[in-house]
Amino acid sequence: MMFGKASLKNRALLLLWLLEVLLVMAAVTGAAWLRFMNDPEGHEIFSENLVVRAWLVAMFTTTAMAALGLYEVHVRLNRFEFALRMLVSFALGGIGLMVLYYLVPVAYIGRGVIVIAMILGMMGIALLRFCLVHVVRGELFRRRVLVLGAGHNADLINTRLRRGSDRRAFTLVGFVPIPGQESSVPAGMQVQPTGSLAELAHSLQISEIVVAPDERRGGLPMEEMLTCVQRGVAMTDLSTFFEREAGIVTTNLVDPSWLVFSGGFDHSTSRCMNKRLFDVLAASALLLVAWPFMALVALCIRLESSGPILYQQTRIGEGGRPFELVKFRSMRVDAEGDGVARWAQRGDDRTTRVGRFIRLTRLDELPQLFNILRGEMSIVGPRPERPQFVDVLSREIRYYAVRHCVKPGLTGWAQLRYPYGASVRDAEEKLKFDLFYVKNHGLVFDLIILLQTVEVVLFQRGSR
Repeated sequence: MMFGKASLKNRALLLLWLLEVLLVMAAVTGAAWLRFMNDPEGHEIFSENLVVRAWLVAMFTTTAMAALGLYEVHVRLNRFEFALRMLVSFALGGIGLMVLYYLVPVAYIGRGVIVIAMILGMMGIALLRFCLVHVVRGELFRRRVLVLGAGHNADLINTRLRRGSDRRAFTLVGFVPIPGQESSVPAGMQVQPTGSLAELAHSLQISEIVVAPDERRGGLPMEEMLTCVQRGVAMTDLSTFFEREAGIVTTNLVDPSWLVFSGGFDHSTSRCMNKRLFDVLAASALLLVAWPFMALVALCIRLESSGPILYQQTRIGEGGRPFELVKFRSMRVDAEGDGVARWAQRGDDRTTRVGRFIRLTRLDELPQLFNILRGEMSIVGPRPERPQFVDVLSREIRYYAVRHCVKPGLTGWAQLRYPYGASVRDAEEKLKFDLFYVKNHGLVFDLIILLQTVEVVLFQRGSR
C-alpha cells in the first residue's frame, strides 16, 4: 500500500501536467483564431483536425519540459532558471515538431500559428506556475521531509538550509533521534516515535526520509527503513539531499564510495562533443562582440605603463596538466618580483588604475577566449589555479584534485554561488560547488551558468 501523501503528490503532478497540456492546446486554438481572424473560411478548414494538431503540440512541448526537469518536485529553480528552461523546452518542442511535420506533412499547422501558440503557451504556463506558488502556496508540490538523526550531521540542515528560499521544494517536519547517539537539534524540532519508523512516517504523511546519523555502524533501523521504502517513502542519504537542495557536495560528509556510486561525472562521447561545440560557438560569438573592448583595454594598458599588455601565467588544467593562461595585465610588472605566488586581496596595492577597472568589470579575463579556442579551457568549469596553490590545496583539502577531471572554465558554478576566494578556507567552500558541477555538468546547466554570469558582471559581484 502506498502512503497517502506520496500518492497525493503524484496525483498533483499528474494534474499539473494535464492542466498544462490543456493550456497548450488552448494556446494552439487561440493562435489559430488570431491567425485566421479575418479569414473565416480558412479558419474553418484549419479547424477540421485542430484537436489532434493541438494535442501533438502539447505532447511535444510538455515532454521537453519533463526532460528538462520542470515536472520534478525536487528541482529548485529561481525565476531566471525557470524562464530559461521554459524557453529551451519550447525550443526543443518546436524542433521536434518541425521533424514531425517533415515526416508527416498532414500534421503541419503553419509557422504563424505555431509561433503564436508557443508564445501563448509559455505565458499561460508561467501564469499557472505563479498562481500555484504564490496563491495556492504550492504545498501539494512540496515534499514532507523527516530526518532520521538529530546529531551534528542532521543539524547541518538547520544551519545550511535555514532560509525559506532554501526550502521551497520541501517542508521539514522534524528530526527523529537515534538511540545511543547524541542530539544537537533543538528539542522542539525533535519527533519522538511511539511506534515504528514506518508508522510515524504514515501518521505524519511523510514522502521522504533523509538519513543523517552521526554514526552509521549498527545504529540504523534497516528493517524499518526497508518497510518505509516498500510503502512509497523515498529514503535519501544526507549527502545526496544537500547535493539536490543546496547545489553543493559536502566534502566533510561524503566518502569515496558515495562519489563512485552516486552517479554523474558524464564523460560520454556525446557530452564531450556537445561541450566542445558549445565552447567554440560561445567563445567565437563573445570574441565578435568583445574585440572592440579588448582593443580599447590594450590601448589603456599601454598608455598607463610600460610593460607587456598581456600576461601569461601557468595554471593547472584538465587531468592536472599545466597550461599558460592569458590575461590582460592588471598589476605592476614587479607584482611578484620576489617569485612568491600570492592570492589577490581586496584593495591590492599591486594593481594599476586600469587594472582595478578591468578586474572589476572582468575585462581582464577576455583573452582567455583564446585558451578556450585552443582547447585548454572551457566556457564553464572550475576556475584554474596556479601550481603553487594547487600543491597546498591538494594537501589540505579533501577531494581537491577531483575538480581537475574536467577542463577549467572562464566562469563556473562556484563563481556564481560563492564570492571571490583568497584563502584555503575560501577554496574549501568553493570546492563544494565545483564538485557539484563536475558531477552534474550538462549543456543546459552550462547555458544557465553562462547567462547568470552576465548578472555577476553587470552588478560587479565577486571581482577583486
